[in-house]
Parts: sequence; structure tokens; C-alpha cells
Amino acid sequence: MDRSPRRPRTRPSHLSSQGGSHVFDSVSFVALNSALDGLSLRQRVIADNVANIQTPGFLAGRVAFEDSLAAAVAGGSGAVTPSVARSLEPTREDGNNVNLDAETLLNVDTQLRYQLATQAVDGQFSSLRVAMRTS
Repeated sequence: MDRSPRRPRTRPSHLSSQGGSHVFDSVSFVALNSALDGLSLRQRVIADNVANIQTPGFLAGRVAFEDSLAAAVAGGSGAVTPSVARSLEPTREDGNNVNLDAETLLNVDTQLRYQLATQAVDGQFSSLRVAMRTS
């Protein structure tokens, strides 16, 4: 086993964000990735909610990130971590509050938002590819 001290990894000079803005560090790119993370988590929570629709005492999960994302973008960052909280909606007699109609609508909305965000990321990469071809 090699016991020589390891040097910390550094970005190659052409990828460094020091002395200039790096495309992957831009607020819009970071915000889009934060949105994709939040939407992906929301899809998993919705699936968990639906899977537990018959579980007595189960409280639906809700993912929130949009307000903190807007604040992060306004603050010049764009980086947020989505949070999951239990729904405070009324429960049925068995203590479960999963509503299949609400989950279905939320799932469709989330899928559309996810598609939009992935198209925006693709657009950024397309612009980058064009810029690399012309330079």
C-alpha cells in the first residue's frame, strides 16, 4: 500500500472557478440541479405515500424546497436541500391521511416540472457544446 502523502485534488486550471466564473458554478445551473434534486425526492415521497395508502397511522410526506430555492437564487447561491415533513391534513378513521387523488395530481405536476427542468439543463449543455465547437 502506498503511504506517500496525497496532495489534495485540484481542478485543472481551465476548469478553475478562481479568477472567473465557471459554468457549473453559475446560479442558474446550481438552482436547476437543486430543483431536480427536490423534484426527484418529491417523486420518491409520493411513491412512498401511495405505497402506504392502506397502512394504518401512516401520515403522508410532503417535500418543500421551492420557497428556499427562490430565496437562495435571490441571494446569489441557488443551492438548497429539500426537506420532507409529515402532512398535517386530516386523517381517516385508521389514522392515515394519504389521498390518492391528491397524490396523483401532485405526481403529474412534479413530473411536468421535472421534464421542464431537465430540458433547461439540456439547453445549457447544448449552449456549452455550441460554444466549444465555435471556439
